Amino acid sequence: MSFHPEMRYESGLHVSQREVRHEGEPFAFTPANRERLEQVAAHYPPEHRRSAVIPALYIVQEQQGYITASAIRHVAEIIGCTPAEVDDVVTYYAMFFREPVGKYVVQVCRTLSCALRGAERVTAEIEKQLGIKAGQTDPTGTFTLMEMECLGACDRAPVVMVNNDHWHECQSPEDAGRLLDALKAQGEAALSGCHLTVEKA
Repeated sequence: MSFHPEMRYESGLHVSQREVRHEGEPFAFTPANRERLEQVAAHYPPEHRRSAVIPALYIVQEQQGYITASAIRHVAEIIGCTPAEVDDVVTYYAMFFREPVGKYVVQVCRTLSCALRGAERVTAEIEKQLGIKAGQTDPTGTFTLMEMECLGACDRAPVVMVNNDHWHECQSPEDAGRLLDALKAQGEAALSGCHLTVEKA
């Protein structure tokens, strides 16, 4: 048995065939979010406005939770490229969600450093507590569990990240269970937001 779980790239994050995206409701940025995007786009010369595609997609995701076909077309129109070019970015990067996700997206790193230090046991404990498997959302819509390739804190393995922003390092199965309990009880106040911070002596 390998310490490193099998990663099936043909059916995972990077796929060779274009998917049919959820159409979703008609999408448009709120005035405040459009202003945020324009502030970012202003950093680029007008002929390179499309360089704002990643920030634009992050703003879409903040506004509606995941990326739909309607949102892709809207972003393409605003930044001046084709929907296919925006879709290429959405399908390449793992941080963009193409399906509805829970309020808290719990990502467990499974790359070698984390795997060697027990990431599989962390994932198993989260699956047990939530009654779901990696890649699924719990029935309440509160938690989505994902296994990720390298969250970039190999020296603090195993690492769990929540909502693409809040890192929790040196996680044991017990720590992960406590994190879930804290999120249920305290909401976002339970998130440390740590980044390369020593959380345990």
